[in-house]
Order: sequence, then structure tokens, then C-alpha cells
Amino acid sequence: MQRRHMKSRVVITGIGVVSSIGIGKDAFWNSLLEGKSGISPVESFDTSGHFTHMGGEVKLFRPEEFIPKERLKLMNRATQMALAATGLAMEDSALTPDVLSGARTAVSHGTTLGTVTTAEKVNDLLLAGEEIGYELFYQMPTHAASSMISREFGFTGPCFMFSTACAAGNYAIAYAYDLLRLGRADVVIAGASDPMSRLEYTGFNQFKAVAPEICQPFDKDRKGMMLAEGAGILVLESLENAERRCADIYAEILGYGLSCDARHMTTPSVEGIAECMRKALREAGITIEDVDYISAHGTGTRANDKNESAAIKAVFGRLTENIPVSSIKSMLGHTMGAASALEAIACTLTVKHDIIPPTINFETPDPECDIDCVPNRARKQAVNIALNNSYAFGGNNASLVLKKFTE
Repeated sequence: MQRRHMKSRVVITGIGVVSSIGIGKDAFWNSLLEGKSGISPVESFDTSGHFTHMGGEVKLFRPEEFIPKERLKLMNRATQMALAATGLAMEDSALTPDVLSGARTAVSHGTTLGTVTTAEKVNDLLLAGEEIGYELFYQMPTHAASSMISREFGFTGPCFMFSTACAAGNYAIAYAYDLLRLGRADVVIAGASDPMSRLEYTGFNQFKAVAPEICQPFDKDRKGMMLAEGAGILVLESLENAERRCADIYAEILGYGLSCDARHMTTPSVEGIAECMRKALREAGITIEDVDYISAHGTGTRANDKNESAAIKAVFGRLTENIPVSSIKSMLGHTMGAASALEAIACTLTVKHDIIPPTINFETPDPECDIDCVPNRARKQAVNIALNNSYAFGGNNASLVLKKFTE
């Protein structure tokens, strides 16, 4: 029985997005293809004491448009964005409570510091000598977003939260893939969310890892990342379940690779991330010749882009010059745990529509990043298989393989 389930194909049938370049699948995708920047002056807290003042805030997000007002007080910003993205993904997938009745629906979610804005609020109240309301305690646990998704939508299957930093979204999707392949769920709501927070902004500024105005992945004159917020949710199903309900299918997940460098807290290891990509290709049963596009982690820091480029060349060798490698963080910023979930969505739409999003703000080639980064303009090109890379603090690496769906 288990062997039969392990042969189940896993497909994507719904997409939900909350990002600085658009809310909803269509707004997000159109902005990617237009090379639109979501970077603007930070308004959610005072940045006057920092070196930089820009970020990828979701200025147009109105949580009351997605969540009953009386429930909002129980949710921090990361949870609110996760709930909104889940609702959008379910609507996109034509999943309703009636459709889900009797189904085993699981939640697999990721974050870096999703509850940090609640901690900041509690700290402010303590300093002001004000009372701390009970609703803040609902927001505090690391698993707040995943649990609230289950509660608000009535999902009674397994519920997981991954906090593997910037790779958390890919980790959550990978585990959802396993749940479906093992026959332990029929539908999994998978993705990640993270808010813009004072703590993260302060920390990365002190590292001097934040660019002052724009993010320029793979550019010789790149100056760092651009902090951002957002949520990306995918509806994953076994192919059997999707076909049974005549669902529209975006793409198929072929496999994933995970690894930990166990070497340095912040600098990715070339060998570690190369092996992560190799694991993903092996599990997916494909070769380097099969990969048509790579969605890079591409943060815009000197070390990340240099080491990621070196790892790609180590894996793909002479084929590297023929494989487009772009970073959408150049447009929406680095959304921490949500980043690889949003990038998985970008890959899904890329293989669906055969258009590759660009790396914007690219001006000067870097000999140490001699890859085809799809500079500044989207590219119409056939993409059958995409590889989504994410690398996190602590050396946590995750690569996900997505394929154009065929019967």
C-alpha cells in the first residue's frame, strides 16, 4: 500500500499571493513580467536610526478585506497575510468547504520570525506600563499562522510549521509533497509568511547587509539585500484527487533536495548548496540537461550571489551558460521565510506560461557571477522543468523541482 502511494504524482492546483508587487496571482505575475519594483520607504516603524530606509512593505494589504474584523485581533501580521493568501489560493483552486468535506486536508507552513511583530508589541506595552491583552497570547506561538489557517478554514488534518529561516517555504512545500506521496493527506495547503519587523530590519542593518536603495542580484556593484514581507500559498493535491474533482492544474512537483552546510551561520557553502541541487535532481529522476530555468536564492549580497553562481557552475558545468537564472528578490525584496514559497509560485507560473521573470536593476556584469541572470526584461522561452533554490542562515538549504504538467 505504501509503495503505491509513493508513486502518487503531486500537482499544484491553486495559488495565493500577498506581496509588495501585487496581491493575488494575476497582479503578482503581471508585475514580475513587467519588472516592477515593490521597494519603497518603510512606514511601519521609524528607520531614522538605521543606515537604510527602504523595504518591500505590502502597502495595499487590507486584512479586513479577507478576515472578519472581530478575528483580526487574534492574528499578527504574518498570520493575517497567510490567511489572506490561503483564501486566495482556495478560491483559485475552486476549493470550498463542501468540496473539502470528508477530505484529509493538511497545512504545511513556514516562517523565519512570523511572531516577532507580536513580541515587539508586547515589549512596547511593557515599556509603556500598559496592560497586555489576552489576544496577544494567541499570536505568540511560532505555529500561530499554521494553526490559525487550520482553525479558520476547518482543516482537521496534520498541521506543521517550519522555521528554517529563508528556506522555510521550500521546506514546507517539500513536506507537503511527502504527505501526499505517502497518502497521508488528500490536499495540503503549503507555503510561508513573514512580516516586516523592527528586529529583522535592525539586525540586517547592523550586519550592513542591506542595500540603501535597490537590490541588484549578480551585479558587480551589488550592495546587499532588501528586506520585505509577504505570503505565498500553494494548494497541493495528489493527481488522483485533482482529477477526481476536475481541477485545473498549474504544474507538477517532481521532488526536492535538503541539506545543512553545518559550517557557517550566515555564509552559504558552495559544496553544500551544490549537493542540495544534486539531491533534488536525483530525487526528481532528471539530469542537468533537463533543467530549463533556475529560480535563484539571489539575495544581492556579495557572498550569496558569488557562492550560488559557483555552485550552479559546479553542478551544471558547461551547460550553465545556456540556463537562465533569475532572482525575483530584485523586485519584491527578501521576504525571509516566505521567499522560497513566493519563488515556487513564480516557478509554477513560469512553467505554465513559458515566460521567465527578469532580474531587474542589473547594470554591470560580475566575472564571479558569470551566469545568464535574465537581465532587466522577462524572456519568452519554453520551460519544462524549473529548479527553485533557497539557502538560509544556519546553512539550511532546499531545492525544489517543478515540471510542466502533462497527462
